[in-house]
Amino acid sequence: MLELQEITAGYDPRRPVVRDVSLTLAPGESTGLLGPSGCGKSTLARVAALLHRPYAGRVVIDGEPARGWRHTAPRAQRTAIGVVFQQPRLSADPRLPLRDLIAEPLRATGRRAEAAARTLELADTVGLTGDLLTRRPHEVSDGQLQRACLARALVLRPRWLICDEMTAMLDASTTAALVAAVEHYRRQEGAGLLAVGHDRVLLERWCDHTVNWPPPPRAGD
Repeated sequence: MLELQEITAGYDPRRPVVRDVSLTLAPGESTGLLGPSGCGKSTLARVAALLHRPYAGRVVIDGEPARGWRHTAPRAQRTAIGVVFQQPRLSADPRLPLRDLIAEPLRATGRRAEAAARTLELADTVGLTGDLLTRRPHEVSDGQLQRACLARALVLRPRWLICDEMTAMLDASTTAALVAAVEHYRRQEGAGLLAVGHDRVLLERWCDHTVNWPPPPRAGD
């Protein structure tokens, strides 16, 4: 299970954008988090991915509370979660060809020997041809770069995948291809998915169930 327990988070302690929120994701389950821009859903996603420390509450990964955030989190917890962000150009090193971008997590965790085979396997899964793997981010389209970013998120075989507005900047055909790649991975690995977005039709077709965000206030609030 991936559990968010009574999370309060934000960027100013006086004005948290997420307050006392709980969410549970089971293995193999896909949950959509639906809401307008600026409502705090991406902040909650970053907390779930161990990229943002909450002011209160805790994240529990497979029964074990998170023991750090970003690079201070234990490797086993960091690598259990794969993340794809909305803007691939902000999350990709512009110096790296796509093959090295995809393999970056393997190299960072001392698994270089797997890099070539795993990169080719995932390039095929996400729809990247061999010639594209030699190109750098400025030489490919947003959709092609987002395919590489998805492959990078999957390269360590995470048990949990968080897609934060992954397809918001993409055309319909690329959106369909990336969703299909995620679903192929989930069927293969039994991974849980948290898909964050504002497109109700997409999330309701993609996910097992959808949570409207922000949640309604509790009685007495």
